[in-house]
Amino acid sequence: MSSELLNAMQISAMGMRAQGERIRVITENVANADTAAGTPDEDPYARQIITFKNELDRNLGVKLVEVDDISQDNKTPFPTKFMPDHPGADENGYVKMPNVNTLIEVMDIREAQRSYEANLGMIEQARSMILRTIDLLR
Repeated sequence: MSSELLNAMQISAMGMRAQGERIRVITENVANADTAAGTPDEDPYARQIITFKNELDRNLGVKLVEVDDISQDNKTPFPTKFMPDHPGADENGYVKMPNVNTLIEVMDIREAQRSYEANLGMIEQARSMILRTIDLLR
């Protein structure tokens, strides 16, 4: 029984690591949400997207979640903002802004936080079960 609990703890720990990386990517997006293009020909900061994959851990015999890729969001267009005094403004006074929607990022970070907390709760439950088992064996 204890190996199953240790496997559950390992799976949850990998889930926490993946969600921690997701939170890092989201905070980077939010930090750069107002970083405009420096010149009219330049693109601004592009939103980063993280994807996950299930990877078989042959030692444990279970699938663990891992970060598959961190890539740029090339599907969402860059919005423009009228700022004629900005060095990145085009001939009409518009500057390309990052394709980061802070509302979406806040929702994503809350989801990542809840997933992180759920994995932490699983580790606490497994730890509690191991301690109860030890108490029974005394």
